[in-house]
Amino acid sequence: MLNSLGCKSSVQLAKSMLKSRSMVDCNTCGFLVCRLISRKGIRSQARLGGADIVPSSKELPRPPSVSDGVNLLETPRKAVKNPRAASTVAQAQIVPQRKIALDFCLFNDYADYRRFMNGGLAYKALLVDAAGTLIVPSLPTAKVYRDIGQQYGVKYSEDEILARYRRAYAQPWSRSRLRYEADARPFWQHIVKQSTGCEDPNYLEELYKYYTTAEAWHLAEAGAGAALQALREAGVKIAVVSNFDTRLRPLLSALRCSHWFDAIVVSAEVGAEKPNPAIFLAACDLLGVKTEDAVHIGDDRRNDIWGARDAGCDAWLWGEDVHSFKEVSNCSSSPSHIFSP
Repeated sequence: MLNSLGCKSSVQLAKSMLKSRSMVDCNTCGFLVCRLISRKGIRSQARLGGADIVPSSKELPRPPSVSDGVNLLETPRKAVKNPRAASTVAQAQIVPQRKIALDFCLFNDYADYRRFMNGGLAYKALLVDAAGTLIVPSLPTAKVYRDIGQQYGVKYSEDEILARYRRAYAQPWSRSRLRYEADARPFWQHIVKQSTGCEDPNYLEELYKYYTTAEAWHLAEAGAGAALQALREAGVKIAVVSNFDTRLRPLLSALRCSHWFDAIVVSAEVGAEKPNPAIFLAACDLLGVKTEDAVHIGDDRRNDIWGARDAGCDAWLWGEDVHSFKEVSNCSSSPSHIFSP
């Protein structure tokens, strides 16, 4: 089926426009993004005739990852032409009957398109998982359970405790809607009992308090603070989004990193646990961004990646798509990094 200029595709249509500079309805240019020409420079024109201009799914590649060798966030720079993009200037007929000089740009790269639409930022917000991504335990859980548990009569070896812990943690939790409800003591009491066979409430309390201290956790990366600060200075809003109980806030304060974030979203406080999209929606609400303008990073494929994408965010798997916060912020010169402040 031919379009109004006798072209079979949007690419052919753009080429035809380049030659003819003819008047066309912008709505026929599915993946073309328009820019208004003004004395002060080029402004993004995201809406024409009341409808968003969105790239055709056939023209856009999959959402990029670090392996694509592209920067997905960068601060606004002076206008420079992308060597991979072809652009033409033509007049267009905009509904209702308003004629504006437009610059039609063909984007070969998803990140370029996002940067163009968002004033130089491919994403306006970064959501970060806590345990396993931002922070990690200082000692193996089974070792801690055994070392503290010996004075309470725990006899299992570390390997036995680890196997029992994993089995208990994998089972559905049926006593309440959430695992981490308020301080989550009932849930952790169940886990500790199943892992060690010990029901002594004093044992639970000692373990519980230990995991609230900076001694029990450390940052996954020493340079995380500088990397996240660079992103904030570039205009990116950052939030922690975590399945955790009410100990998370005091824990991040003890680790002296709570001030790195514009928001801290804890499942026990919002009443939703990943992969429930509601927790990601709550984070975006607090940051004042749309879900499509946020990307989430976490170490759990189901909870972090699938959950975030169900909410409408992009998502990258920690340890696979990205491996460090330095890589995320693109503090070094390597072209494989995702963010470029």
